[in-house]
Amino acid sequence: MALEIRSPAFAHQKEIPAKYTCEDEDVSPPLEWSGIPEGTRSLALIVDDPDAPDPEAPKMTWVHCVLYNLPADSNGLPEALEVKDLPEGARSGLNNWDKTGYGGPCPPVGRHRYFHKLYALDTVLDLHERSTKEELEDAMEGHILATAELIGTYKKSSR
Repeated sequence: MALEIRSPAFAHQKEIPAKYTCEDEDVSPPLEWSGIPEGTRSLALIVDDPDAPDPEAPKMTWVHCVLYNLPADSNGLPEALEVKDLPEGARSGLNNWDKTGYGGPCPPVGRHRYFHKLYALDTVLDLHERSTKEELEDAMEGHILATAELIGTYKKSSR
């Protein structure tokens, strides 16, 4: 069985409900995963938007969430997860708001794609608290056993 990530809140390639964005509660969506490969010692999750600031002319990838050292025997994360409630040993890195935890979609223009990337790792990472996405990716190099991806989209309502 291959590593899979999904959300009961939205389907792959479909719209993320406003509840999980800056236009509403801005809480993290519930996530579920399965198919953790044998030998996995920890999991990592990166949520980012490669369409920033404008999908017609992207200039950067905006990081919404960085989590690492999630337990290998976990099967997901609950809705509205706060950093203080992460499983023991799990850590939150910095997003592009220079904060830990989740920051929801808030695209300035157009419909953006939000990639929820799950990594099964053969190690527990020795990273400092508040590590960046780049630091996490560097630390994961050579330790990734499997990856899975869930993409949601969002466009701000025209209020």
